[in-house]
This record gives sequence, C-alpha cells and structure tokens, in this order.
Amino acid sequence: MLSGLSSYTEPKLASLCKELGQPSFRAGQIFKWLNEKQVQSFDEMKNLPKPFLQQLNENYTIETLKCAKKQESSDGTVKYLFALPDTNCIEAVLMRYNYGNTVCVSTQVGCRMGCRFCASTQAGRVRNLTAGEMANEIYAVMRDTNERVSHIVLMGIGEPLDNFDKVMDFLEIISSPHGVNVGMRNISLSTCGIVPMIYKLAERHLGLTLSISLHAPTNEMRSKMMPVNDAYPVEQLIKACRDYQDATGRRISFEYSMVNGVNDSDDTAKKLASLIKGMGAHVNLIPINPVDGSPYSATDAQNVQRFKQTLEALHVNATVRRRLGTDISAACGQLRREEMEGGKQLENSGKN
Repeated sequence: MLSGLSSYTEPKLASLCKELGQPSFRAGQIFKWLNEKQVQSFDEMKNLPKPFLQQLNENYTIETLKCAKKQESSDGTVKYLFALPDTNCIEAVLMRYNYGNTVCVSTQVGCRMGCRFCASTQAGRVRNLTAGEMANEIYAVMRDTNERVSHIVLMGIGEPLDNFDKVMDFLEIISSPHGVNVGMRNISLSTCGIVPMIYKLAERHLGLTLSISLHAPTNEMRSKMMPVNDAYPVEQLIKACRDYQDATGRRISFEYSMVNGVNDSDDTAKKLASLIKGMGAHVNLIPINPVDGSPYSATDAQNVQRFKQTLEALHVNATVRRRLGTDISAACGQLRREEMEGGKQLENSGKN
C-alpha cells in the first residue's frame, strides 16, 4: 500500500527528502504544492525534477476525497458526504457566519465512544482518518465553494483525542503559514473527555480552544448519556479541565446538549454552575438535532432560555448555539448512516 504524502508535516517531508537524496528545500516545495496549491497529482508539481516526481509517483499517493453527496440548507449550511478510496464515507459541514466560513471536520470513520444521542457512534468505529484525509476535508470544501475557510471545529464524526497523533499532524499542517494558514485560535477541538489525552494535549501548549462535551453535571446522569463517563467520571474530568487551564492559560468551553426531561431542569443548571464554579468557562447550550433510533428529543426553546438564565444568574457565561441545517440531515453522522443503510457502504463497517 502506497504511503499518503498529504499526511506529512513539513519536518517529516524534510526527513523524507533527506532519505531520498534530495535537497532540504524540496520539502517546502512539496508542502506548498499539497497544501497551498492543493494539487491532486504529482504531475502538477512543475518545479520538481522529473526523476524525483517519478519516484514519488511510484512510492506515494496524494490523499483525495470524492464528494458522494451534498445537501444545502436554506440558511447556507452545506453538508458533504465524502467517499474515501477504501469505500468508507465521512462527513464535513460548512457553516457560514458573519465572521467567516467554519468547517466541521471528521477525525475518524465512525466512533466508538457510544454517546446515546449521537448518530456517529451507532455503527462503531471503523478506522482512524489520516492527517491528509482530514486536511482534504477542508480543501474539498474550498474547491467546491471557491471560498476561504477561516475557522475549523473538530466536532464531526469521531473522537479527536482517540486519534491523537494524526490529529496533531493535521493541526500542524492546516495551521502552517505555507499552507492555508488557519490560526490555532480559530480552531476548536471537541472531546467527550478522555482524561489522559487532555493532559497530553496540555503538554503541547497549542493556542486552540478545547471544548468538552459535558452534557450533564453528575455521574449518574452523564453515564446514562455517555459511556466514557464510566472510565473518566465527572470529578476526574473537571480536575483535568482545571489543570489544562492552569497549564495553558486557555479557557475551556463546555458543550451541553439540551435533552428534554433528562438534563434540562433548573436543579441541573444549578449543579452545573456549582461544578464549574471559578473556571471562567463558557457553556454552549445545544438544542440537539433529532437522530433516528435515539430515545432523546430536544428541549424546547423556552426551556433552553430558562436554563441559560439560571446559569447566568449564577455567574456562568452561557450562550445558545444557533441551529443550522435543520432542513437537511444535520445531526452528525446521519448522512453517513443513510448511505450505509442504502447498501453503499462496506458490509463490515460496523466492526471495530
């Protein structure tokens, strides 16, 4: 199997060029062709010697994605189903805001975290995405729209910290000034709370925003919604979050999906405020999109506002995420699952 050159960071390309007997400046040339020019074949790299191009063609590949399906919402949101060369599928979502375009990227094919309200995890994890495949989610959207992407959220299919090394390479590639140069402060990484990896991420001292998918303030409530809580209970998770803030100087954002009759009471809001007291953290309240097969339904708008007001009265900064793409398959993983159920996916795609 040929190695995907699109997944190489610039330092790794420099090491590769040295191994292949090429001068070090070739690494910068290749990196720019792949990530600034976003070429899809080695033949387009016009300033590389032909023998070297032949060597690359024979031993490496450029990772590309094919758009298998596209849904456009009346609010400007675009959801893409991308086909991978191995016939698996992933999703990416373009969201248009007044400050620029944001793309929500997937980091794995499927997910093994098992969150009860999420369509992404219903068939389990198939494999990790490579750094090049993640970067090409951004590039494919840019090619399709002919618009710049200024912000990235790692909140699509998969758990980013369950694919740590490849995600770190992706972040290095996508933030490079020799590529599309998306600044770390415009990147948000969302995790369901894999505590050891939060500490590992803190060691990197990246300028990104860490978002924790919390969704409940107590172990009893959270374990019913998110099995990962059995491994890393709320107390461990919040300690890791406080330690992360201390180590990086970066405030954490908490994602909180509002589920009708489960985690949306006034008493729950008070417990949440007490749990994160003194962190200065931001809580992003999310009216969930409906997911077929899930027992959960969204809290109505009036209750969401009441919950928000309760938090604010207790000095917690809270906002309500604007619902985008409600007229398309907006829930993460929904479009992929529809494709799988239509018989267009691998028969064994539910295997880990």
